[in-house]
Amino acid sequence: MVLIQILLPRTDAASPMADGAFVRTRAELVEKFSGATAYLRSPAIGVWTSPEGEREQDEVVMVEVVTERFDRTWWKGYAQQLAERFAQEAIHVRALHIEILDEDAV
Repeated sequence: MVLIQILLPRTDAASPMADGAFVRTRAELVEKFSGATAYLRSPAIGVWTSPEGEREQDEVVMVEVVTERFDRTWWKGYAQQLAERFAQEAIHVRALHIEILDEDAV
């Protein structure tokens, strides 16, 4: 099994659930993977140095899906779609091979 984690910018400080881009993304992931988990209560603070040397920061939320295999081509394309949707240069997607202990839960 593969756990896929997506870091999305928190564009609506009040609630990501009020953000149309987030709601659309969640619906797409649920449709494709039969479920998704979004960690919304405590957004993470992302900090990095831009190519120009400036310190950048934003709030992000993590969305996870579990699937049987990682389709790198599909995810690269979807990450590009998300970058456009959320007006970002890139969207961070990572895939982790996992073992599900309760096989009936999948």
